[in-house]
Amino acid sequence: MAVETAEARLEERWRDILSVHARTMCEIDRVLHPHGLGASDFEVLDILATESPREGDHCRVQNLVGRVHLSQSALSRLIGRLEKDGLVERSVCVEDRRGVWVALTPKGRDLHTEVLPLQRQVLARMLAG
Repeated sequence: MAVETAEARLEERWRDILSVHARTMCEIDRVLHPHGLGASDFEVLDILATESPREGDHCRVQNLVGRVHLSQSALSRLIGRLEKDGLVERSVCVEDRRGVWVALTPKGRDLHTEVLPLQRQVLARMLAG
């Protein structure tokens, strides 16, 4: 009987986590939409800004795969959209022709700087307590 209760609490906690995640992602989407971004777009820009803090720095796409909650093909499509919007640029890795580098453009850095406080405000509000 105690095992069922513990399992029920564990499942309830998991569902609570999923619910908070879904509500938070929706709220981030809502506040970033006027800036032409969604939550996943912002995550990629944010990781690139963190991993490549200086202009001209770049990151391998493969390094992003494990850090965002998207499949490799979905991430590739997202990066393609960001590139089309002039927020990132891709280049082939010279050392390993299979590898692809991605870097923030100045426009991407500016937009990230502009919307970062909005995303952080959502996180603070949604994850408080």
